Amino acid sequence: MRTLRIGTRGSRLALVQAAEVVGALRQLFDLELERVVIRTEGDRSPDVPLVGHGTLGFFVADIEEALLEGRIDIAVHSLKDMPTRLPEGLMIAAVTKRLDPRDMVVTQGGGLAQLGAGQVVGISSLRRTAQILHLRPDLRVSPLRGNVETRIRKMWQGSYDALILARAGLVRLGLGGLAGQILEPEAFLPAPGQGAVALQVRADDQEARQVVEALNHPDTSREVNAERSFLAALEGGCQVPIGALARVKGGELQLSGMVASLDGSMVLRDDCRESSGEPEDTGKRLADALLKKGAGEILRCVREAGVS
Repeated sequence: MRTLRIGTRGSRLALVQAAEVVGALRQLFDLELERVVIRTEGDRSPDVPLVGHGTLGFFVADIEEALLEGRIDIAVHSLKDMPTRLPEGLMIAAVTKRLDPRDMVVTQGGGLAQLGAGQVVGISSLRRTAQILHLRPDLRVSPLRGNVETRIRKMWQGSYDALILARAGLVRLGLGGLAGQILEPEAFLPAPGQGAVALQVRADDQEARQVVEALNHPDTSREVNAERSFLAALEGGCQVPIGALARVKGGELQLSGMVASLDGSMVLRDDCRESSGEPEDTGKRLADALLKKGAGEILRCVREAGVS
C-alpha cells in the first residue's frame, strides 16, 4: 500500500486530533503514514473576527483544496468547522468517536452565576453569543480569536472575565480541569458536530476510503448526520445562531435543535425522537418543526444583518 498523507491544520489541538487518527490507524494497519501541515485562511488571518465576516469553510477550504489536488490523501477536520455542502469529489468517509460535545464557561473561579453584571465574556460564534445573552443579558460579549491556549492567556491577562470554549478541545489538550462550568444542553446547545473529528477523502480513492472507514464510530456518525441535516435544512453555516445535539440512547436517536436571534431575546427550541429511519430525515423533520414556529423569520433577520 502507498504512503498515505494526512492533512491537518498546525494548531496544537489540530495536531493532537491528527495524532489520534494516526495512532488508531497504526493499531489497525501496517501503514506508511505522513503528516502534512496546511495553513488555512483562518490560520493566515488571525486578526479577522470569526463573527460577521463570511467565514464559511475558514478552517477547512485550504485542506480540501490540497485533498482535491492530490497533495494529501486524508484530511482531518473538526467536524463543527465543516460546511454542510462538500466540494464535488470529496466525501466524509468516517467520523471518530465523539468526545464531550458540550460548551464550557471558563473563568478564574466560579461559573456563570458568579459573573457580575457588565463583565466581559469572550465568545467566537453567534450561537454562543445568542445563548449567553439569553441566559445573562446583563453580560457583555466580546469577539474572541486565537487558539485555545491564546484565548485562555488573554483571559488571565484581563482581556476577558470568562470564555466560552468547547469542552472536547479542552479535554484533548489536557485542560479539562480548568475552573468554570459545563453548560448543559438543556439550556445551551453546542454547534452541530461539536466534539467530533471527521476524516475526509476523495470519493474515488478506494484505498484511502477503505482504510479510513475502519475508524468510523456508528453512533457518532448517526448523531452528527442528524445534526448536520438539521443545519443544512435551515441553510445555516457554522456562524449562524443555530445549535443542535443528537444522542443515541437504547437504539433511539434523540435530536434537540435551537435557532436564536442575534441578541438572544428569542430562542426557539424543539426535540425529535426516531427509533428507525435515516438520521438525515430526523434532522429535516426537526428543522421543519422550528420553521413552523418562526425560525425562518429569525434567520432572515440574521442574514439581513449581514453577519452570517
